[in-house]
Formats: sequence, C-alpha cells, structure tokens
Amino acid sequence: MEQEGDSLKKRREIAFCTLHPDSNQAGSAAGMLLEMEGIVHATALNDATLEVHYHLLVITLADIELLLESKGFHLDNRLVYKIKRALYHYTEETQRANMGCARGESNCTQKVFANNYRKREHGCQDDRPEHWRRYL
Repeated sequence: MEQEGDSLKKRREIAFCTLHPDSNQAGSAAGMLLEMEGIVHATALNDATLEVHYHLLVITLADIELLLESKGFHLDNRLVYKIKRALYHYTEETQRANMGCARGESNCTQKVFANNYRKREHGCQDDRPEHWRRYL
C-alpha cells in the first residue's frame, strides 16, 4: 500500500543528446546533482541517461532540467522525450498545487503540514463561519 509520503518521492530518467563534446554527460550531471538539496540519489545508467531520485516538495523535474541546461548540458529533444517531460512537468505542478505549493516556490513543506493541520479535527479550530470571524 502506497503512503502519501511515497508519492512525493519521484524517480525519473533524463536523456542527454549524444552530440556533445562531453561524451559522459550523465556521469558529469550525476556528480553535480548529488550536492543539491532535494536530490536523494543520482546515477548514470549509461553515457547518455541519468536516473535521478528527488523529493517533489523541495525540487521538481523542471527545476532540475533548467539547472542542467544552464550548466551547459544538452537534453535529448526528440519528440518522445519532449512529450514525457511535458507530462511529468504537468503532473508534478498539479500535485504540488494540490498540496498547497505555489508555482515557483522552492520549499513548501511547512505549508503542506500547516494545511494538513488545519484540515484535521482538533480543539484549536474556530467553529464560526469565515465571514463572522472578520467582524469579531
């Protein structure tokens, strides 16, 4: 049975273009990504494919790819990879939005726990409707 925390840990494969001066882009990228916050594990499956495990509330695939491209790595832009990336970006953005993370927010773990606390039944909640609380 999958727990809620398990769905926030993502495993993705990032494919690199083989026409690059660095023939082992995946290995170079793995070494760089391991130092980043939110990256749990990064290994090169081969010279052009990187497997990365990360925590969604800290970093997204779009953030990782943007960082790699800014450092000079070339991602594989064949149609199948573009479609996969677009689907992953959409689902991760939607999942983060459903958890209460605004777009562009780097670390929203505290907001998620605060939202879960507000939704729970406990003695610290105000039973009055929202519009009454503003007047009193």
